[in-house]
Amino acid sequence: MSTGLIIAIIVIALIVIALLVLLPRLRAKAREKKAERELRSRRDSAAEEHRQVAAHRESRAEEAERKARIAQQEAERERAEANLRHERATMHERGMADDELIDEEERERFAGVSGPDRPADPEQREQQPGIRSGTTDDATEGRTPPSDYQRGREDERFERNRVTDDVRNSDRSRTS
Repeated sequence: MSTGLIIAIIVIALIVIALLVLLPRLRAKAREKKAERELRSRRDSAAEEHRQVAAHRESRAEEAERKARIAQQEAERERAEANLRHERATMHERGMADDELIDEEERERFAGVSGPDRPADPEQREQQPGIRSGTTDDATEGRTPPSDYQRGREDERFERNRVTDDVRNSDRSRTS
């Protein structure tokens, strides 16, 4: 055997030994990188899944908030409608909306008993000083009856004072 052949066999043997020693290390590194890639992929998919669930829940929360706003607005509308009905009832009780109840051809028939200055209850009429009985009190006292404009102004003043008193009373009830 020649020296060249021996050297070639030794070199091949060293390469085979080096491969046998290095191969498990390379495989371990390859497995480690593969596991790292798989873990990174799992992390990404888990993060994406959580983001999708979060986005879905955010949209459901926005929808619930929208429904709550609508419900609140409906409640406020119902409350306003109830207040409007209470005010209309009060106006009818006080005789301030008699024009809605009396047709045009009936005006003369109800002339002395209708209007904002006339309480609906006859007993209240007798108890409240300064309210006309509906006949000729103004003429017998030497005064001219107030015009529709003056009555309207008095009605506005009366209503403004009543609303202010209602607000004061409601503020007092809240603080006590």
